[in-house]
Amino acid sequence: MEDRGIMEQLTRVPAHQRVLGALASKDRNGMLLAMATALEQHAQRLFAANRKDIAAADQAALATPLRKRLVFDEKKLAGVCDGIRQVASLRDPIGRIRERRLLDDQLLLERVDVPIGVIGMVFESRPDALVQIISLCLKSGNAIILKGGREALNTNRELVAVIGESLQPFAAGSAWIVHLESREDVRFLLELDDIVDLLIPRGSNEFVRYIMDNTKIPVLGHADGICALYVDSEAPIDLAVTVAVDSKCQYPAVCNAVETVLVHAAVAPTFLPRFKEALAPWSVIIHGDRRVGAIIECIEAVEDDWDTEYLGYEIAIRIVDSLQEAMDHIAAHGSGHTDCIVTSHEANARKFMREVDSADVFWNCSTRFADGFRYGLGAEVGVSTQKIHARGPVGLDGLVIGKWLLSGNGHIVDTYEKGRAFKHEELPLEGVGLLGEVE
Repeated sequence: MEDRGIMEQLTRVPAHQRVLGALASKDRNGMLLAMATALEQHAQRLFAANRKDIAAADQAALATPLRKRLVFDEKKLAGVCDGIRQVASLRDPIGRIRERRLLDDQLLLERVDVPIGVIGMVFESRPDALVQIISLCLKSGNAIILKGGREALNTNRELVAVIGESLQPFAAGSAWIVHLESREDVRFLLELDDIVDLLIPRGSNEFVRYIMDNTKIPVLGHADGICALYVDSEAPIDLAVTVAVDSKCQYPAVCNAVETVLVHAAVAPTFLPRFKEALAPWSVIIHGDRRVGAIIECIEAVEDDWDTEYLGYEIAIRIVDSLQEAMDHIAAHGSGHTDCIVTSHEANARKFMREVDSADVFWNCSTRFADGFRYGLGAEVGVSTQKIHARGPVGLDGLVIGKWLLSGNGHIVDTYEKGRAFKHEELPLEGVGLLGEVE
């Protein structure tokens, strides 16, 4: 990295994070509300910057799904501002008591939530994601070093400028936000294991693997969003068509849109023609196995179709003979993101929800619900398919980590080594803890 100013800014980020993390909840909430107001007041600045990105995307013939992600218009602005205000209204994650135990008289142990520290985020060309990331980090007391897709550079740059201006009157300012702009910056970021506590990459499977293979920093994230919907032998057909169409077509350019539909042979002759007809307004391209092709017109599916994240109006359909076969397909080809069963058979639904090993498993509802805002998290920094401290849509709880606190009165281990027993009495989590009143 050649920009010495950015390098100096990065080295100071941990100190700025400590200031942010120590603020009272009301102060961080005030910063969030100021952000939302400023974004609304400076909407035309943001839209003008976004028009530059859209024009460049059109000139470069950017793929339709990528162009859709790039748009930042009145609807997107309203959505992110609603999200910021929802984040502000949520319970403060800092200082929340997770465990409280009296080890012995006057020897009190607590496990509380604290900020992770400095988050590094590399994400796709979605300007609204930048706002979500910053708002969640602010609420959870984390500093953020972020790099968005180059296609959204003008919009991202203007968003960071407006947010930075809105935070200047506050004690923590905006120096806990660092916006990187070049690919070379990403390589530099991967080497900052003495500064960055957690990396969250969002993008292709190859990109996420590159991040994991080229850094010592812990990585949280997901790669592909190969989501499947299984239409069971006892699925209500009208409901199945409605849910499947929404899962595919409501917004196909995102990771929680369904890419594979598995249909039980018993309902395939009824479901498939209805489904194909319902997809017609979007001109959805259907890749189907030979049994599907015997019922509806489609492109013959090849093996790669079951492992493809189309991110557009395209879908793979396979006929299966049992619930188990559907679950086996998901285990072999799914990405562990979001999978759904449509059925009126409760036992089948519960078996599916128990045994499908994904971050989000649904019954009779669209896969598009797998989203931090829709879950009531305010927003999300991404969806984790990893099995570490956070899984599924990662909101505030995924941006804090446990810290053990112990308070005694001259207690020493030697006393217990010589025979005194611990009480290990579990205590209620309510009330003022060792950190004091959490405002």
